[in-house]
Amino acid sequence: MSRRTLAIFAVLALAFAILTGLAVRYGILSAKPQTAAVGGPFQLVDQTGRNVDERLLKGKWSAVFFGFTYCPDVCPTTLFALGQAEKRLGAQANDFQTVFISVDPGRDTPQQVATYISNPGFPTRTWGLTGAPEQVTQAAKAYRVFYQKRGEGDAYSVDHSTIVYLMNPKGQLACVIPHNAPPEVFAAKVQSAMKGGSNGQAC
Repeated sequence: MSRRTLAIFAVLALAFAILTGLAVRYGILSAKPQTAAVGGPFQLVDQTGRNVDERLLKGKWSAVFFGFTYCPDVCPTTLFALGQAEKRLGAQANDFQTVFISVDPGRDTPQQVATYISNPGFPTRTWGLTGAPEQVTQAAKAYRVFYQKRGEGDAYSVDHSTIVYLMNPKGQLACVIPHNAPPEVFAAKVQSAMKGGSNGQAC
């Protein structure tokens, strides 16, 4: 290989090193995992009528799920699966909670939510949240959740996103879990995240 070729390679290597350094410095390349912009401030009312906000998520692993109490299938199925997952966690369940946020503020009063989450098949450590329409909209936007009223009269339904968000004890997204995951998958995801610590980003 000629000296000229070696010189060209050396210049290219130096340029690559400089560009890589700049990319890392300015965050284009980073060793830190990138977290999806899910979660954030909200102001809602719990099942006892108490005002709560995003601090409710601090200190525990939280399965956050949006739904409504008149939901015929997805919501009860998901909460039953979380109830079984909670049992599978054993002592680890002390550091885990479920947060059910209603997307039907017109019907889901705190009392209605309290009655709904008292189902013995649902997780025992469950917060049921509701609020004024604008408060629900704020929370849904923070979690990138879609919901839309469908139908008229008292028997209307609400189409909504069905993903379960697992948030770490700092209130940050750890991972998403599909609503139709069986209890053993829910439990395994939570345990995997717990194993990674409070800063765990994947499960």
